[in-house]
Amino acid sequence: MGNPLLDIQVRNGEELLKKYNLNANDAILADEKHLPIYDEIVKEHQVVYVAGGAAQNAARGAAYVLPPNSVVYTGCVGDDDLAQQLKAANKREGLAEAYLVKNGEQTGACAVVITGHHRSLVTTLRSAEKFDKAHLSSPEVARLIDGAKYFYVEGYFLTHGLESTLEVAKKASDAGKVFALNLSAPFIPQFFKVQLEQVFPYCDFVIGNESEAAAWASAAGLANKDDIPAIAKSIATLPKLNPSRPRTVVITQGTKPTVLVSATDPDKPTTFPVDPLTDEQIVDTNGAGDAFAGGFLGALVAGKSVDTAVLTGHTMGAMCVQLVGPQYPWPKVAVL
Repeated sequence: MGNPLLDIQVRNGEELLKKYNLNANDAILADEKHLPIYDEIVKEHQVVYVAGGAAQNAARGAAYVLPPNSVVYTGCVGDDDLAQQLKAANKREGLAEAYLVKNGEQTGACAVVITGHHRSLVTTLRSAEKFDKAHLSSPEVARLIDGAKYFYVEGYFLTHGLESTLEVAKKASDAGKVFALNLSAPFIPQFFKVQLEQVFPYCDFVIGNESEAAAWASAAGLANKDDIPAIAKSIATLPKLNPSRPRTVVITQGTKPTVLVSATDPDKPTTFPVDPLTDEQIVDTNGAGDAFAGGFLGALVAGKSVDTAVLTGHTMGAMCVQLVGPQYPWPKVAVL
C-alpha cells in the first residue's frame, strides 16, 4: 500500500537542480516553487515515463520474484491517462492492483532529475494523498486483506495515510501475519517521527537505508548517527505488540554491506557484502532501494530464509541500477 505515481525521468538535469534548488539525491514533496517542473521537463527535455511510487516499485519487484498475480497493490489514482498507464504497466509485469479511483482528480507524479549516478525526486501526490480508509472495507479489498499473508507499506504513505496504515497493521498483527514498513526517505523520520512511532509496534520488518537510519537517529536523539548496527538495534528493540515474531531491521548502505539486526539477538548484527558493479554498469540508481525491498519480501513470501531474502534483494537492486528508472529486465531472470 502506498502512493502510486507516474515517474517522469530526465537525464543530465544539473541545470534543473540549480533552478529549483534541489540536491542530487533529494526525495521531497513539491511545494509551490517546484510545481512548474512537471510541465517544464515534458516540454523542454526528452523524458522517460515509468510506473512508480515507492511501494508500487517494491510490489513490482516482489511480483518479479513470485508467480503472476501473487502480489496486489492498492493506492489512490485519478481517472486520467496516467492511471491507465500505471494499470497497463502493472498488468504487463504480473502485478494485480486494487486502486481507489477518484473521479475528476489527477494521478500523482514524480519528477526524477538524474545527474550522473544520482537522482533527485520531486513528488506531487495529487490524488495519491486522497486515499480513503473506507476503501479497505470495500468488498474487493477486504477480501484481499483477509487472504493476504504479508503486508507492506511505504513510509511516504504516513504523510497522509496514518489511519489506513494502522488499520492494516493492526489486522496483520492480530492475525499473526507479517507487516513490513519502509522508512522511504530521510524526511519521514525527521518530520513524521510521531507517525512512525505509532506504526512501529506492529512492524515485523523495518527496511531503510543509511541516510534514513541517520535521520531516525537524529530524531530519536541517539548519540552516534553513523553507527548503523546501533541504530538498527534501537528500532529492532522498540516495543512490539505481537512478541511471537521478533522485529527484524534491515539497513542497506549502497555498495557497503547491508546490516540486519533481529530483536532475537540485537547485539549480534549480521552483515551482507554487496557485489560491486563498475561505473559503466550503473545506469540509474533510482528505485534501487525499492527493488531491494521487493526482492527481499518476495523471497520471504516464497518461503526463503531471511539471509536468502537479503541476497535476493541485492540481486534485484543490482539489476535495477543497470536500467533507467525503477525497472527490471525482461524477459524475467531467475533470482531465487
